Amino acid sequence: MADANLIKLAVDSYKGHIAGNYSTEDSMEVLRKALIEANGGSTTLDFRAIRDGKCNGLFSIVEQIINKTVIEGLPESCPLFNYVEWRNLKEGDSNIFELRDNGVFVVSDIAQGTQGLRRQRLTGGEEITVKTQLKGVKIYEELRRVLAGRVDFNDLIDKVSESFQKKMRNDMYDAVVSAFAGLAAPYSNGTAGSFDEGKLTTIIDHVEAATGKKAVVIGSKQAVRKITGVKGADANTAKEELFSMGYYGHFYTTPIIVMENAHKVGSTDFILGNDLYIVTGDDKFIKGVIEGDTLIIDGKAIDNADLSQEYLMAEAWGLKAVISEQMGIYKLS
Repeated sequence: MADANLIKLAVDSYKGHIAGNYSTEDSMEVLRKALIEANGGSTTLDFRAIRDGKCNGLFSIVEQIINKTVIEGLPESCPLFNYVEWRNLKEGDSNIFELRDNGVFVVSDIAQGTQGLRRQRLTGGEEITVKTQLKGVKIYEELRRVLAGRVDFNDLIDKVSESFQKKMRNDMYDAVVSAFAGLAAPYSNGTAGSFDEGKLTTIIDHVEAATGKKAVVIGSKQAVRKITGVKGADANTAKEELFSMGYYGHFYTTPIIVMENAHKVGSTDFILGNDLYIVTGDDKFIKGVIEGDTLIIDGKAIDNADLSQEYLMAEAWGLKAVISEQMGIYKLS
């Protein structure tokens, strides 16, 4: 187990919160020396030393730092993470989510002096599980350069962070698109067309009537830009929002939240189309599971023709969007 003070120093440095007499440069040098020490005193990655098990302490340090700075920081990278219910589980633990029963009791008219009503009870919500899958990125080049003093350790974290965040965001978008595709009238306009203020208003009203909660409109930049200006809105305020953000911040009293789009794997097609998703502000309708610990899996250099050493940074997670409270979708062409 790596020294807790060393891990804290590295995490604080990455987040820009250096305590005591350390500067960011000082903390990077302390960390680099600790990595070199864990690497048997060498500033290079030697496949022979790894083969003989002499570098385990090195990867233990890197694993713990990456876990704290990258994985724990993922919810801060995208507004949609606010709608995720997270579970951090040990490998093999049950990841059952129990959905709330959102039904209500029927209140009936009764005559004086009678109790002749049909009894009702809450039956409880559905239970679901979220399948997890191991994901990984290779980080050999950056780690080698950190040891040699040619690159800041924060650059390594940034590389891994960007890779993991993009993949997790894409998985989340796929889950949302799949879940909302099955919605029907009156919570969907059915067929994509040009923007119609009345149709969007109707779907929002239905969602709020069904849930008793304030709705929010979320979508890609391409989608929310199709929302035209609200009638009667202050022209200067609306113009300022349009020029500063590229879209209107509200549709009447309903907030609009933008999701940064992403490409489908292996193509230049966007995952998010022109659909607008109408959700309630406090419903965590995306279920997310991070299973086990972050780990580094080292390859075998002798298996590669150039004797290069490969390292896989891996994390198991799963994401699933579940519409347990009523939501809506407005499809745009």
